[in-house]
Amino acid sequence: MEFLENQEEEKVQLKAIFRDMFRYAPSKICGTVGNAIIVPVYTSLLPPEQYGLYSLSIAFLSFLCIIFSDWVGLSGLRFFRQAQLAQDLPRYLSILVTILGMNICMMFLLSFVFRDWFYSFFKITPLYFFSILFLIIPVAIRALLFQLLRAQLKSIAFTFSTILNQILTIGLSIFIIKVFHLGALSLLLAMGISITLIDILLMYQSNILAYFRMPKLHLKVLLPIFWYGVPIAATSLSAWVINQSNKFIMNNISGFTEVGYVGVAYGVTLPLLMTIFSIITVAAIPRIIRMYEAKIDVRPIISRFTGYYILISLPVVFIMSLYSQDFVAMLSHSQFHEAYRLIPYFAFGTFFMGLTDYTTLQYHLANKTYIEFILKLISGIAGIILNIVFIPKVGLAGVGIGTLGANFLYYFLSAIIVLPGLGLRYPMKTFGFMAISFVPMGLFYYLMKDMSFIAPIIQMMILMAVFYAVYFLLNNKIFKTSTD
Repeated sequence: MEFLENQEEEKVQLKAIFRDMFRYAPSKICGTVGNAIIVPVYTSLLPPEQYGLYSLSIAFLSFLCIIFSDWVGLSGLRFFRQAQLAQDLPRYLSILVTILGMNICMMFLLSFVFRDWFYSFFKITPLYFFSILFLIIPVAIRALLFQLLRAQLKSIAFTFSTILNQILTIGLSIFIIKVFHLGALSLLLAMGISITLIDILLMYQSNILAYFRMPKLHLKVLLPIFWYGVPIAATSLSAWVINQSNKFIMNNISGFTEVGYVGVAYGVTLPLLMTIFSIITVAAIPRIIRMYEAKIDVRPIISRFTGYYILISLPVVFIMSLYSQDFVAMLSHSQFHEAYRLIPYFAFGTFFMGLTDYTTLQYHLANKTYIEFILKLISGIAGIILNIVFIPKVGLAGVGIGTLGANFLYYFLSAIIVLPGLGLRYPMKTFGFMAISFVPMGLFYYLMKDMSFIAPIIQMMILMAVFYAVYFLLNNKIFKTSTD
């Protein structure tokens, strides 16, 4: 496919993306706040062993969602525009719902047949196992409907539902733990109730019932969905191996308490950071897909937003790593203090994982997601090997080494394996300004690190202010002689 430059359309879509980012921002900001609240609240209500059991249950839930549900929603987002242009939405959406229903039924059948294997491999008791199985039903419906809202560009509805979901989950979790004293099971029960209520709202917002018909499953429609979606599922499973399998390896070696530490470090890094960092991708990707379908060169706009991502994320990750002990102390109970050892590894691992959203977008646009799967599979295998080798030797730090090493390898491979016409153009001037801006930020850090009378959170804010003040001074139009 040949691509044409269209600067006028690029400007139109750029403005639209910023407008969508503004609309999505409240949901992401509230999501970040919610994730920041969840860990200290849950760790104050649950001991490390119970929190470790909760973390393990969520990891198992995500494992099932990856295989049976998430990829259906992502396929729905990718091909929604094509179906809309062909005036074939009722049949297309009906097929998506049918595929999702069949997948869930298949999941229950396989889970029942192989339940003993699941018990032993994931170290999950039957009560938690079946609780997670039933929880996946509302979670899967929510995933599909959220992607549908994105495809429909209903950013305000998406934002409202996300915020409400967060508030309901936290409120119900506290209530059930306090009243019924069910431990980690309280959190799963609260999630099930809140997400079910949100699903009802999402059905109304997306108006999916108006589209639904009993579909005839044509291969012409099914094959692109499976060809695109199944590699995504395999890729996401490899990502799960990179970021979540360490909990199961750690549990086999050290037990639920150590898993609780891993769960806290994970909870205050990846969900917290990716929620705010994804403001860009959640708004940009649907419109980039539209530009690509119109045969417009999307490389300049991807390059621009790659620069924005690095500019926003890298200073945050550096500061989080420098103040890892203070960061864990602010966001978790004191009994989880040891989790600070993982923060630098997980923070930089999250940074590289987020960066791959831009380097792997080429595979999604070209419908060659099998390449992404292969790269992530290689990285996942490397992550498992690193975990098995280093966890027995260095404990918690081994989990960090495995996670960071696997995420960096995945980014590196996706950066060097480039499809024709879709190579990422890195904004080198942005990188140069950032490198200079880190120098005064580092000087201020060394000046303040022994000033105990300045609260850590204030020091973090000062460092952020110094970095961005220098950057924007350098990037001011007085100094600007060319564009990225």
